[in-house]
Amino acid sequence: MMVSLAQSGKDTIPPREQRDTPGIKRDTITRKKEKDTVNHTLADTALTVARPDTADSVKTVRRPVVATRPDSVIPVASVVKEEGPEPKPTLAGFENALRDHPYFNFYGKAVLITEQLKKGSHDESMFYFLCLLLFFYGFIRIAFLKYLDNLNTLFLRVTMRHQQIRDQVLQSPLPSLFLNILFVISTGLFLSFVADYYNIVPGMNRWLLLFYCCVLLATIYMGKFILLKMVGWMFNIRSATDTYIFIVFLVNKMLGIYLLPALLFMAFAKGQFLTILMTLTYFFIAILFIYRFIIAYRPVRNEIKLSRFHFFIYLCAFEIAPLLLIYKVLLIFVERSY
Repeated sequence: MMVSLAQSGKDTIPPREQRDTPGIKRDTITRKKEKDTVNHTLADTALTVARPDTADSVKTVRRPVVATRPDSVIPVASVVKEEGPEPKPTLAGFENALRDHPYFNFYGKAVLITEQLKKGSHDESMFYFLCLLLFFYGFIRIAFLKYLDNLNTLFLRVTMRHQQIRDQVLQSPLPSLFLNILFVISTGLFLSFVADYYNIVPGMNRWLLLFYCCVLLATIYMGKFILLKMVGWMFNIRSATDTYIFIVFLVNKMLGIYLLPALLFMAFAKGQFLTILMTLTYFFIAILFIYRFIIAYRPVRNEIKLSRFHFFIYLCAFEIAPLLLIYKVLLIFVERSY
């Protein structure tokens, strides 16, 4: 029985030489070769080789990557890419680029544009003249700042001590003279712009026209000053006439200052903007004249007994009629000259 068990155990457990069969060795060797193949493939996926014939061209050879699984192997096709020198630009390519340009129509149909000769406006001299006018006003403001403050106070009547301020203003003849000169120049320039806008004196030099307008204004207000002084002396109403003269020239001084911004725009404005600016300036001057008559009526009435009707007759006779008469005479003179 022991012999049988020993014999049966000998048959059950094979010896070491029998366990190392050729089939098992074959499987082990196959797995080892597959592992070496995968490692070698991953290490040599990209290899750059220089051609012996040229040093510039480069040939890139990509080795096949083999994905292995225990049961199958999938080959991947090799990719070969050759990189050579870039192609040189040609004339046809440049023409195509110009033809396909999205912003410039180089090959489109030509458009006829009519050109007009630009005429010089000679605005440089007017620009410098306005700069000098502004510098003149700036000098007055820096040198006589207190005088200008008193003048604004009297014009706006924001205080009841206007009699004392008026005496202070009357005691400063030099700034008053400078502001009267500023009024004559700025208002004369405005009148020259109006004459040029309505083409009243076509072809006249602008500086000669400005000179005529300034002389006209100076003549009007000098004549008014002399006439009012004579009326006050003849009728013994010097206080009333002096008050009225002071108010008239006070408003004129403020008008000469307030016209400066409008003149800066009117000198270079054109078209519809100039028309709007002219209209607004007319309204502003009319408001100032009405304001002058309103503030002049009460002081004159306190000095002499004067009704509103007589004051209106005075305005028509000594304010409006002389202006219309001088305008008519000037227009006739200009028509005969040109």
